[in-house]
Amino acid sequence: MPDKLLDLMLAAARAAAAPIMDIYLDEFDIYEKADGSPVTLADQRAETAILKLLAPTGLPFLAEESVAAGHVPELGDRFFCIDPLDGTKEFLKRNGEFTVNIALIEGGRPTRGVILAPASGATYLGGPDGAFEINYRNELLPIRTNPNHPMRVVASRSHGHDALKGFCDALVVTEDVSVGSSLKFCLLAKGDAQLYPRFTPTCEWDTAAGQAILEAAGGAVLTLDGRPLTYGRGGDHLNPFFMAAASLELAAKGVSEMQKALSAG
Repeated sequence: MPDKLLDLMLAAARAAAAPIMDIYLDEFDIYEKADGSPVTLADQRAETAILKLLAPTGLPFLAEESVAAGHVPELGDRFFCIDPLDGTKEFLKRNGEFTVNIALIEGGRPTRGVILAPASGATYLGGPDGAFEINYRNELLPIRTNPNHPMRVVASRSHGHDALKGFCDALVVTEDVSVGSSLKFCLLAKGDAQLYPRFTPTCEWDTAAGQAILEAAGGAVLTLDGRPLTYGRGGDHLNPFFMAAASLELAAKGVSEMQKALSAG
């Protein structure tokens, strides 16, 4: 891969996948973080593996388990945004729909991203040279969004919302494609879905890698004020509601319908 930094991020994601699967295929304990969300030893070991490989870059990081432990460094203009195990609820259900997410943030925007699903091996990359899926032969296959397809919406398997029905009716959605974790962004990036309205809370590390891949594939992620979703905002690291879509035009239209659906609710 010509992009050495993206190559390093991919290596870090693959390093995290090994301890995740070791624990996934065995019995494991479930703990509760201060906010009540579940965490396992897999989350912690995966983050350790990622940080070990990325440390030589000297870049700071915003990583979920480190934040939970109270470690939030001064991020500056350029940093990694890491979720070592996105979709812990999917992990606990053992449905395979969990991922490792690693993104590079520059000037508040995600410019490179890697998403790897350890259970299936599905791997997606996005950066300055475009977006790619890695197949079973370890070949890079370019992927692009498909905004002209009959509308399919990616709904969250674990986080639904009452406003979703009104949104889907307004945009004449023909199919609801339900999937867990950041794989929702990947479905949009490779043209298998067109819309991902998010009506429920997410954190920066949940979305950064997916946004990088989707934008590299031709899509867009807008907040309800019509601006791109940004990172390194500080505070509680929660994202506002957002609209991810297969094109900027479709995202803007989706934002308008999200606003109407929320007002009607």
